[in-house]
Amino acid sequence: MGIDSTNQTGIKAIVFDVFGTVVDWRSGVARAAQPFLERHAPDLDASGFADAWRREYSPSMEEVRSGRRPYVRLDVLHRENLVKVLTRFSIANVPESEIDELNLGWHRLDPWPDAVDALHRLKQRFIIAPLSNGNIRMMVDIAKHAGLPWDAILGAEIVRAYKPSPQVYSETAEILGIAPRELCLVAAHNNDLAAARRVGLSTAFVARPTEHGPQQTSDLKADEAWDFVVDDLNELATQSGCAR
Repeated sequence: MGIDSTNQTGIKAIVFDVFGTVVDWRSGVARAAQPFLERHAPDLDASGFADAWRREYSPSMEEVRSGRRPYVRLDVLHRENLVKVLTRFSIANVPESEIDELNLGWHRLDPWPDAVDALHRLKQRFIIAPLSNGNIRMMVDIAKHAGLPWDAILGAEIVRAYKPSPQVYSETAEILGIAPRELCLVAAHNNDLAAARRVGLSTAFVARPTEHGPQQTSDLKADEAWDFVVDDLNELATQSGCAR
């Protein structure tokens, strides 16, 4: 289904998962890790290191989602996860300043090739914003680095909860002053879209089959009949009636 020229679906705002959907986190984190590993663990593969770091992402957020831990921003979780991974790989005696600097690699991620142009197109007709588990400063820094033309910064830190907790989606619609169905989430992850749909949001799946590298096995296709299923964000913009 697409949004025709009169926008009969009533969608007023489009929000985006960021890591993997809008930006290529794996290549960016591996790039940041490469000089660090050359100094401290030259035999380690930077992409494998990025994958190991990312594997700690969801379990660390689950501590917050479950209520076992109060909300802390993702920068804090990323740094704690980095220390765990350094220990796992027996990388010791690293100066705190180097750990801090490597953690900022998540703030300097490149966009997928279609992202910037498509966001500019969608911005013509809709409010556009991230709906990321990343914290506000991280999202601002990524936007400046990648040239992402957001109208606002929304997401986990605004509502003090992590996706896929329902309030992240419902409270975002409330913040924008619109009904849930008037808010569309764009994501490359079926579980994110499923959680958004459960609270009434519109949904759009964009395929990112290399987010986790060439051997990716998850989210290669849409698992449900989402409102939109597209191969890239420019296809979404075209279906939304946004001019080039």
